[in-house]
Amino acid sequence: MSAGIYVHVPFCLTRCGYCDFNAYAGLDHLRPRYVRALMEEASLAAPAWRDEEVVSVFLGGGTPTTLGTADLAGLLEHLRDRFHVAPDAEVTIEANPDTVDASKLEALLGAGFERLSMGAQSFDLAVLASLERVHGPDSVRRAMAAARRVGFANVSLDLIYGAQGETVASWERTLREAIALEPEHVSAYALTVEAATPLGRQVALGVRSAPDPDVQAQMFEVACVSLAEAGYRHYEVSNWARPGFECRHNLGYWERRPYLGLGAGAHSYRDDRRWWNVRPPEEYLRRVGSGASAVGGEERLEPADAHLEEILLRLRILEGIPSSWVEPRTVEPFIDGGLLRETDGALVPTERGMLLLNELVLALAG
Repeated sequence: MSAGIYVHVPFCLTRCGYCDFNAYAGLDHLRPRYVRALMEEASLAAPAWRDEEVVSVFLGGGTPTTLGTADLAGLLEHLRDRFHVAPDAEVTIEANPDTVDASKLEALLGAGFERLSMGAQSFDLAVLASLERVHGPDSVRRAMAAARRVGFANVSLDLIYGAQGETVASWERTLREAIALEPEHVSAYALTVEAATPLGRQVALGVRSAPDPDVQAQMFEVACVSLAEAGYRHYEVSNWARPGFECRHNLGYWERRPYLGLGAGAHSYRDDRRWWNVRPPEEYLRRVGSGASAVGGEERLEPADAHLEEILLRLRILEGIPSSWVEPRTVEPFIDGGLLRETDGALVPTERGMLLLNELVLALAG
């Protein structure tokens, strides 16, 4: 069966107030040890994955491009040596636009990172300030131009909508700016407030307001229209792509294919078992350095939970679920209400249905 490998790099230039990822600023001194630990963990894990063909490798974070190009190239080469990585595997690296220039991008492309995912987030200076991003719109434009100049033919831009101070009009401008750069792929995520983040604490104290879900719903609809008109296919709730440029790695998550996570806090999945590494980088390094397992916990999905998860994940993508999985009388109200459509024996959410996905899943699974 085809599988993916996710490599987590927890280092960032700064820690954004909304971010709930396992990411840290100020730990640059750990980088050399961390790269060695990733290689050691990969070597230990490889025998158990010898029968899997790896069709995607994704370096995320954090900001992987805070690592040097020699380390990144060596890490990818190590993965190719230890695992059955398909010759045409999709290999993605995430980047903050301020951490790459033409020289670095050329070296990354030469090393085999053929897909670049850049965190643009917004083209509105006020929105970027609200998100505590350190880059500006010009950094994204410069990085995109450099990527094209050195030969990148598969670039994704990440956007976030619904930050404090953002209006529907400013979100429309951000979409126009992103589309003008002609990326092959666009991810657009509604800003969520996580309790454990600085933003979450500010919202709890009333210092800042939570995103307005009605405004975010408007912004989602604007994204659907603008990106469709520009030729992007809405293939997953938060993702649009030019035909043939859908993210193979992320599709693996939604299709419940096996994946191995390497690094601090990384998650893995196979055969209805999910496990995850310890989150603190120092503890991860200590465990791997002593030859111990980095796994911090696991869960095994019961059949009912696995079925519910499959419905949720397959409804996120245009594949949908087989109509036979659900009683017709359960489905009819959602089709009549414009939340679902039936196509070639499959139930697929409409874009309006994607906004109410969790409620839809619970109703269909019940």
